[in-house]
Amino acid sequence: MLKDILKVLENDAHTTSKQIATMTGASPADVTKTIKQAEKDRIILKYKAVVNWDRIEDEQVWALIEVKVTPEPEAGFDSIAGRIAQFHQVRSLYLASGTYDLLLVVVDKSERLIAEFVSQNLSHIEGVQGTVSHFVLKRYKEDGELLNGGEAVKREPVVL
Repeated sequence: MLKDILKVLENDAHTTSKQIATMTGASPADVTKTIKQAEKDRIILKYKAVVNWDRIEDEQVWALIEVKVTPEPEAGFDSIAGRIAQFHQVRSLYLASGTYDLLLVVVDKSERLIAEFVSQNLSHIEGVQGTVSHFVLKRYKEDGELLNGGEAVKREPVVL
């Protein structure tokens, strides 16, 4: 039952316990109890709205930053990732495979502020060997939602 409830909430956090109960076959009271326990156990961490900021403000720049680090003895990548996660500019942080170890999603008001974050904050963290920054030019889809209002793609289909 928990997985079914989580899938519904992940898709739409506004879904009521009564609606979830109808969808899952559980009682509304059981759904509410399960959700409260999942929140207490930090399975549900927060409820979130996906916002198309491009529709209301121009002053938001997104960047993907790859970070190469030297893992610390005993703590590995976790200690460095914990320090990086404390910065308000860091929207998301992942340990990844490949050439770089960490992948950050960083958001700020300008490219200059993101560059300052990388040069003045990120590069000074012990264990950080190097970074590569990629600025997001346009966001098309966020957390499964099309940001263009669900408009159809204006391209002719390829027919062979």
